[in-house]
Amino acid sequence: MTRQLSLLDLATLVVEPSAMQSKLLSIELAKAGITQVSTVHNGGEALAHLQANLQSNPTSLVVSAFHLPDMTGAELIGAMRADPDLAAVPFILVSSENRHQLLDPVRQSGASGILPKPFSQPQLEAALRAVLDFLNVDSSLDEAGFDLDSLRVMVVDDSPMARKFMRQVLSNLGIKHFLEAENGRIAADLLNDNVVDLVVTDYNMPEMDGQALIQFIRTQSWQKTVPVLMVTSENNQSRLAAVEELGVVGMCDKPFDPSTVRALLGRLLSEN
Repeated sequence: MTRQLSLLDLATLVVEPSAMQSKLLSIELAKAGITQVSTVHNGGEALAHLQANLQSNPTSLVVSAFHLPDMTGAELIGAMRADPDLAAVPFILVSSENRHQLLDPVRQSGASGILPKPFSQPQLEAALRAVLDFLNVDSSLDEAGFDLDSLRVMVVDDSPMARKFMRQVLSNLGIKHFLEAENGRIAADLLNDNVVDLVVTDYNMPEMDGQALIQFIRTQSWQKTVPVLMVTSENNQSRLAAVEELGVVGMCDKPFDPSTVRALLGRLLSEN
């Protein structure tokens, strides 16, 4: 059996230009159970630290501010995701920044959490649980007797990094068979020829967005009743309400919450 990682195992890098904020963040991480903490002050130092420790003590988690002296937190996670050696390292953003257009690249890059500044201990603990869910295999559904070997899931998102993140979370839950599409039009074409048990889709995509895809499924596809989970950074409530009216089994925000998906899969499998 593969050993499950705990918070004690996570070699964590804090990226924060303020020495005082860095110290406070390290204290909060220690309260939550993380004891291996290194600190740097900018994005360049962070990338150098990550590369330098790949062999001896690879970093398990990066916790970063948004506004850094040499780049933004969005640019830092973008650089990590573009590097094959760093692409799978979990990332939590801690920032008082709330502008959607600035935070959206972080959400699309498969971050495990975006925390406000200041954050509460429960908010931090929820983000850290998401990190462990991303890193660890969860056999609870298999142990409950559900048949996961034949389950087929389609992941639809125009961000390759977001698709990779969602696939990792679903794989950890025991899902083995995937189809991927970068927009709703490609997904609709795939649905014409492939049976799926669940569609996990983003909202904002080129050519055909998530709402149009769900409308296609419910009105034109021969798989009209397939469950659809919407995972999105969309914050327009009227748009999201329209999606709910089309019929979805769940809606969750980016960052993708593994516990939400675990509960959803358990419910869906119980109904079959």
